[in-house]
Amino acid sequence: MSNFSIGLSGLNAAQTALDVIGNNVANAATEGYHRQKIELSPSTYGQSGSGVNVAGVTRMVDALLESEILRQQSSSGQVSQELSLLSTVETTLGEFTGSGGLNATIDTFFDSLASVAANPLEPVPRNDTISSAQALTSEFRRLGSSLKDMGDQIVLETQNVMDSINLLTTQIAELNGKIQSVEISQGQGGANNMCDQRDQLIGELSGLVGVETQQREHGIVDVSIAGIPVVTGSVVLSLAVGLDAGGTLAVSVGGADGSHLDVAGGQLGGLLALKNDLLGGVQTELDTLVKAIVDGVNRIHVQGLGQEGSFQELAGSSVAGTDLADLGGQVTDGTFYIRVTNTATGEVQRHAVEVKVSGATPDTLTSVAARIDSIGGLSASVSSARLCLVADQGYTFDFLPAALPEPTATSFTAASAPTVAVSGIYDGDKNHVFTFTAVGSGSVGNGSLRLDVRDDAGDLVGTVNVGDGYAAGDVIKLSNGLKIAVGMGGLNAGDSFQVAAFATTDTSGFLAAAGMNTFFSGASASEMRVCSDVLDSPDRIAAAFGPDLTDNTGAQQLVALRDEPMASLAGMTPGEYYQRTVANLGQEVALRQSRQKNAEAMLQNLQKQRSDLSSVNINDEAALLLVYQQMFQAAAKYLSTLQATMTTLMDMI
Repeated sequence: MSNFSIGLSGLNAAQTALDVIGNNVANAATEGYHRQKIELSPSTYGQSGSGVNVAGVTRMVDALLESEILRQQSSSGQVSQELSLLSTVETTLGEFTGSGGLNATIDTFFDSLASVAANPLEPVPRNDTISSAQALTSEFRRLGSSLKDMGDQIVLETQNVMDSINLLTTQIAELNGKIQSVEISQGQGGANNMCDQRDQLIGELSGLVGVETQQREHGIVDVSIAGIPVVTGSVVLSLAVGLDAGGTLAVSVGGADGSHLDVAGGQLGGLLALKNDLLGGVQTELDTLVKAIVDGVNRIHVQGLGQEGSFQELAGSSVAGTDLADLGGQVTDGTFYIRVTNTATGEVQRHAVEVKVSGATPDTLTSVAARIDSIGGLSASVSSARLCLVADQGYTFDFLPAALPEPTATSFTAASAPTVAVSGIYDGDKNHVFTFTAVGSGSVGNGSLRLDVRDDAGDLVGTVNVGDGYAAGDVIKLSNGLKIAVGMGGLNAGDSFQVAAFATTDTSGFLAAAGMNTFFSGASASEMRVCSDVLDSPDRIAAAFGPDLTDNTGAQQLVALRDEPMASLAGMTPGEYYQRTVANLGQEVALRQSRQKNAEAMLQNLQKQRSDLSSVNINDEAALLLVYQQMFQAAAKYLSTLQATMTTLMDMI
């Protein structure tokens, strides 16, 4: 009877092989299908053997190759996602599309200020400056809003991707459970088609996020994301994504706080990198540029005056709160100076207002207003977190750095001391109190009488002849922009007077931060605007630093910002900083184009290797079909021969 077992085992093996070949042929065009192969082994029972055993049906899979394909699919998915959005950002900036872009808008604004500097009393350049400033702020707001909208879209897209990830992991876990049941009941190879289906899902998952897989017995595959096992057999661990308290887009296990995962790869990795690093970096640099331009322009503008002249009342911008810390860290310990003019007498006084943000009792908006309010001819209050200044009847105020018409202090011992008139606009880079000391004695315009000029440190910075050759009352222009005129009278050796010279009338940054006489408002690209006072009246553009309002010192300093290296911009000018931002973005796009090309080439090569190993070749299957067909026929012939032999033997008995 063992002879019949041999024949039957052959028929069974051939039939199973034909079923495997038929399954291969039927799935020759099925995506993700791995060619299957029957595994046969000779039966060793008995002295001469007892036929053939079907050891199993295996899939033609190279585990290392499949793992590398998953890794490359994740890498390709991430770089493609990053490239797509960065290309959109590059187009939004408009620097490579011939549409002018922000760089041209910045230049146009400074060019219009240069026209004001050249024609400080003309209305047309002022109107052009307002138009170009509106265009500049509009362009910044457009870019800021576009980047913000992209960031919001990334958050929504990330949540959609996470929903897809959780759905795929659930489907993978369900297939794991079915595969395990079939493998246990039917043996190896019984669930091969389901294994292909599950591996196809894992491949889709790798395009969404970087994954790691681990094979276990009974056909189970565990899947991990960022080191966290999201699929363990048929058990699923769900993930969640959202913005944390700091605005970072992060992945967590089941939405748990404080358990952010270091996710990379796939669309999810690309979206996270875009939101937190790439797009966030561009947005931060754009906001930094806006802040530098706003702070730089306002720092100069608050000190000057337009054609409307000094103020009778002035209101700042609304701040987040009354604490100076709410002014965005722009305020430091320092002093600002207010000039108060009696319009009836022409008397001008400059008052110092100290600002402290450090120490045990830092100032508030209210405490600074109280100090201003104590100045004669001026009232100050805080309303709705806005500083408001109002001059008394017959008074005006401003923050001009121009020298006061009289010395700050005098020390004359001569019986007929001269009068000293001071004018001019100081062009130094630091505030100083200059001391003019008489050398020699005598009357002004005679002898060798001169004045030595020393700075705060006592260093000699110049000498002024007021002896022979000088006519009393003539204006003497110093090399630093100050002017003095010494009237008739006498000076004794050692007689002196002091002149306060201001490179800035606000060393604290308080005035600009509080929005007093500023040109721009806003601390980010999406908030930048031209202040309404200037927008409504172009004559408020502070081109002058002198009280007669005919100079262009303020306008010249504003124009100079274009070529001024700024500490907040890493020592670059506004144009250089923006060009670097654009260049860096272009490099990021080019880098990802190169990475995408390399990833696609590598993935294509790996998929070809998998195709050579795992895909179905119809010609090869046809050849095997003939082999097993002949095997089946031979086994059937063998059984037929055995039956005939047994029949003959039985007839002989």
